[in-house]
Amino acid sequence: MGAIRDRIARRSLTPGSRLPSIRAFAETMQVSKSTVVEAYDRLAAEGTIRSRPGSGFYVAAPLAPLALAEIGPRLDQAVDPFWVSRQSLEAGTDLLKPGCGWLPAEWMPVESLRRALRGIVRAAEPATLTDYGSPRGLPALRQLLARRMAERGIETAPDQILITESCTQALDLLCRFLIEPGDSVLVDDPCYFNFLALLRAHRARVVGVPLTPTGPDLRLFAQALSEHRPRLYITNSGLQNPTGASLQPSVAHRLLKLAAEHELIVIEDDIFADFEHEPAPRLAELDGLERVIRIASCSKTLSASVRCGYIAGPRDWIDNLVDLRIATDFSSRRLSAELVLTALTDGSYRKHMEALRARLSKAMAATNRRLKGLGIEPWLEPVAGMFLWCRLPDGLDAGEVARRALAEKLVLAPGNAFSPSQTAPHFMRFNVAQCGDERVFKVLERAMRG
Repeated sequence: MGAIRDRIARRSLTPGSRLPSIRAFAETMQVSKSTVVEAYDRLAAEGTIRSRPGSGFYVAAPLAPLALAEIGPRLDQAVDPFWVSRQSLEAGTDLLKPGCGWLPAEWMPVESLRRALRGIVRAAEPATLTDYGSPRGLPALRQLLARRMAERGIETAPDQILITESCTQALDLLCRFLIEPGDSVLVDDPCYFNFLALLRAHRARVVGVPLTPTGPDLRLFAQALSEHRPRLYITNSGLQNPTGASLQPSVAHRLLKLAAEHELIVIEDDIFADFEHEPAPRLAELDGLERVIRIASCSKTLSASVRCGYIAGPRDWIDNLVDLRIATDFSSRRLSAELVLTALTDGSYRKHMEALRARLSKAMAATNRRLKGLGIEPWLEPVAGMFLWCRLPDGLDAGEVARRALAEKLVLAPGNAFSPSQTAPHFMRFNVAQCGDERVFKVLERAMRG
């Protein structure tokens, strides 16, 4: 024990370092293996080292306050995920937000939500308004979600679904369940910037795989699997955020084959599924929820204020996730689940989504036309959704453009906020639903001129 503590103190063993195997250390120290086992067990009990089943023993990270801004590379404010998120979330009504990731309030089914709320309050049992919900989530909502997934070719059962507050909470629970600090996790490059923020919070090692218009670059994906031996891959396979790309069937099949070969678990964030005019292939559909876990929520289509999402995966995993849910959040939001159930079953949601898809198509065409007039070209033209991923002209730095625009009360989303490798300095994500105000393009043009 003293020898290991001394190596840690001298920093020849740093946090996250793998300790010698029991056999190797016993031979080095010329002691019995049982002596090393006892020493390792004691060090693990006091928190100096930690065991990873099937992998060995590792030096534990020192316990210190978690400052997310200090984890990972230091980023300029204009492209830091936390700063971009704060600007979007804290923006007042006087700020324009083409860089945010949600629809304007007037695009959401507000009257349907009001009717649903009134109906629930009038008819609900007292327990619905006052008690904790089931940790697994409202049974009727899980049954509905199972039926909706079956319509998309994803066969599942209600007991394979766990209701969560959001996609973010779903991903947080899965990271707690599946990874340890220092584990490698693959993401698309670029990807949704809160994936990066959340993985930093879990002290994971983020590995970006360049994205193509048809999915991740499979050659580099296979290379990353061999070099980094990641535990997870997290992706939006349909209407990917920020690019709007959708995974193509040939890429999906090859990706799942690689995942099986390398024992990789895939988390598929399918939050944009209902924006599609025609459903594209999904990894969860092709895999049958064996190696792929599906997460989603209603925050983009119904309400970001009504917090309700879900995880769909293998039964035994869901059982363990329920226990983790109790430990971290205790129960589901019963009232939110009742509201979502009512909104999805009263007939209004289908009409809302039909109108929303048509409205987004018009906004996509109009925004694309205006951006091209400024010399801003789309990386691809998405078939649906709300995002355009665009390259700025003349090598302009998106972070600098974003800083100038913010001075004129315009919040933009520069490319490197989405890129783990910081290789998108000339790109920017635009939310077409938030680009209806003429001031967006006037301020943007001035910011580009400097």
